[in-house]
Amino acid sequence: MIRLIQGNQRSAHARAIEEMHILRRIVFFERLGWDVKVKDGLEIDVFDQADPLYLLSIDPVTNAVRGTLRLLPTTGPNMLRDVFGCLLPDGEIVESSAIWESSRFAVHPTYVEERSSNRLNRTTGELFAGLVEVGLLAGLTQIVSVYDARMRRVLKQAGYPAEVIGVPQRIGSVMTYAGLGEVSEAALARIREAAGIEGSVLETASVEATVAHAA
Repeated sequence: MIRLIQGNQRSAHARAIEEMHILRRIVFFERLGWDVKVKDGLEIDVFDQADPLYLLSIDPVTNAVRGTLRLLPTTGPNMLRDVFGCLLPDGEIVESSAIWESSRFAVHPTYVEERSSNRLNRTTGELFAGLVEVGLLAGLTQIVSVYDARMRRVLKQAGYPAEVIGVPQRIGSVMTYAGLGEVSEAALARIREAAGIEGSVLETASVEATVAHAA
């Protein structure tokens, strides 16, 4: 299931938030070798100070964090505008109350081999489904994100291909894209089918209040 945690609720969910930052260190610093800051074993960046909405995939047996992503409104600080603006034509920005940015998508190595019938990673499918569910609750039309060629293939496998905007560029050792994902019931249905999911993946009883605060 997907647990929603607003950035200003970090202290009330200290264990899960710490596991999330450890997971991000494992994936982005240790496995992918990204140029990210790690302090006290945790990967945390400036956008974690912007009151993001975190989506955490929680193991129903162990309560461990299986995967995570972060959502930020594009009307405030976000990675595409403030870090990866080179992916868009000069002077162009994505800024709308109906578009949020997804970033820091990560799946714990322990769970990478768990697959649906079409070989989609189960945690990945759950996170994508949760992403679109949150978008529908918040009245969004699209999700923007920056991703590499590997994730581009995963998005297609999940039935959730993004519309590439701007011009893809090689950043570091990988080809990097900016793309817009659709927020719709049809998109959610495609993801659920690819992931073998039935019904909502959102866990918390206060979902609507959490999303309303994020908006």
